[in-house]
Amino acid sequence: MASRTTAIERGEETGPTSRRSGRLVYRQSIWTRLTHWVWAVCIFFMVTSGLMIFNARPDLYVGQQSGFGFDNTVLSIGAERTGDGGVRGVTRVFGHPFDTTGFLGVSGSADNPTIRAIPAWATIPSYYDLGTGRVVHFFFAWILVATMLVWWISALVNRHLWRDIVPGGKDLKRLPSDIGDHARLRFHHTRSYNVLQKLSYAGILVVVIPLLILTGLTMSPGVVPSWSWLLDLFGGRQTARTIHFVCMLLVVLFFIVHVLMVVAAGPINELRSIITGWYRVDDEESEEEGAR
Repeated sequence: MASRTTAIERGEETGPTSRRSGRLVYRQSIWTRLTHWVWAVCIFFMVTSGLMIFNARPDLYVGQQSGFGFDNTVLSIGAERTGDGGVRGVTRVFGHPFDTTGFLGVSGSADNPTIRAIPAWATIPSYYDLGTGRVVHFFFAWILVATMLVWWISALVNRHLWRDIVPGGKDLKRLPSDIGDHARLRFHHTRSYNVLQKLSYAGILVVVIPLLILTGLTMSPGVVPSWSWLLDLFGGRQTARTIHFVCMLLVVLFFIVHVLMVVAAGPINELRSIITGWYRVDDEESEEEGAR
């Protein structure tokens, strides 16, 4: 029994062969599956509540403070009056204006426009309530921190981090061909993640989410007095806020691409893997395993 458990943890145990496709392999451990779904819930509520908080000051700066006698604005979302007495949404990126009416700055119908940086459908709560937004955001933020701690411990103990997440030299050599396969929507169902999966998972789990946590702490008045080194690390509270926002956009982009790839690669097989742990590999991999 002990040897069987070890094989499962290594992702080496296989199930019965299907007539129409390859063999089932145990690909995702219980820790990977649990943390995956907790992260999904946390990220949803953190993004939507974070956008509510952002509505209180829909501007991003670089440095220790926002500019009054100087301009250090990176992003600004607002509304402007038009010549015909109407209103339009304007988003400025490094000073360059873009008309974002209907999405950012001004949303709703032309007869009854709503002047609001982020529209109601994208925030929790949908109405403007900064206090509730903060409560929701911080509640799920601490759940995210605890889940990340559990994942890091389990990933280091069972070597999931180095074996499955961080790409090695052999993985990087396959990067051009892997990009070509994805561009042609040609997916290989194997026990191991492909190099694009490893790069994206490593980027999110090792870089982006830790940055989200650290920059979030940097913006906290209750944390900075004890951890003042965070301000030096990120070059000021406003820079930390900008990095925090950019990391949020990267997480949202990852989520969109992740869902699209699940659908394109075969949603039943992919969802079975992250729910039950079992994943059906291609016929050729089953034949190679049988030969060994």
